[in-house]
Amino acid sequence: MISILGAGGAIGSELVKELTTRNQPVRLVSRNPQLVPGAAEVVAADLSNLDDTVKAVSGSKVAFLLVGLKYDVRVWRALWPRIMGNTIEAAKRANARLVFFDNVYMYGKVEGVMTEQTPFRPYSKKGEIRAQIATMLLDEMKTGNLTALIARSADFYGPRARTGIPNVLVFDKLAKGAKASWLVNDSVKHSFTFTPDAARSLVLLAESETAWNQTWHVPTAPDPPIGKQFIELVAKEFGTQPKYRVLIRPMVWVAGWFDRTVRELYEMLYQYEVDYIFDSTKFTKAFGFHPTSYAEGVHRTAQAYRQ
Repeated sequence: MISILGAGGAIGSELVKELTTRNQPVRLVSRNPQLVPGAAEVVAADLSNLDDTVKAVSGSKVAFLLVGLKYDVRVWRALWPRIMGNTIEAAKRANARLVFFDNVYMYGKVEGVMTEQTPFRPYSKKGEIRAQIATMLLDEMKTGNLTALIARSADFYGPRARTGIPNVLVFDKLAKGAKASWLVNDSVKHSFTFTPDAARSLVLLAESETAWNQTWHVPTAPDPPIGKQFIELVAKEFGTQPKYRVLIRPMVWVAGWFDRTVRELYEMLYQYEVDYIFDSTKFTKAFGFHPTSYAEGVHRTAQAYRQ
């Protein structure tokens, strides 16, 4: 059995498709799981509760931790360490291997490209929490108490990535003929991971005996476009003009007075002020996997919106 903890999100939905094509029995775990074609079973669980987590992982060969908590530092601070601790304990009891799908917040401001060797220097409260939980898992891996791996992704976009920043600010708007938005600076490069690539990479990593007890950057197209070019790619797909506005810091600050999610985003704006480049060369070399180009990824995402 393979358990997906935090099923139903953008990555979880793509992962189910990847696993079922391999005829793998899949258990979907979330607070309110819904059975989807190809999945073997669903388990309702609160992963901040140890007993629930143990039940969710029991009998699993591999557990994927894909939880997406509400974008609120108060929620993250209260729940993330508990969820990671519970998942580690549950995996140990089940003798299961653990795959943690992580982000780049713990790196903080980075000069040059981000690689698996980039040190943790968080520049935000959320980054501090991500560094804490990643370190919890890395410590278990180092001591040999658990077989696990970390699969780290850039910000993502894709056909069903409804919470991805490019989806929210660009695809959602241009698909409706509205004006798109970009954060802070539209003339710098920013890497984005295509969600189907991320899901496929998780399966390849889990199937590879040599991938365990390491950190991996999931495949992400190199040389990303600047914000203006990304918007132009999307607009072309929808046959519309690339009309957009740049949300500079004061605008985001004021908008945050009225919207908690926008307020939470403010501390992460440093990621959009300068080139923010995510490197996945290690994965490409190890698996011969070439990530989807931005042109193709944008095309497939827009196609999903049109459907």
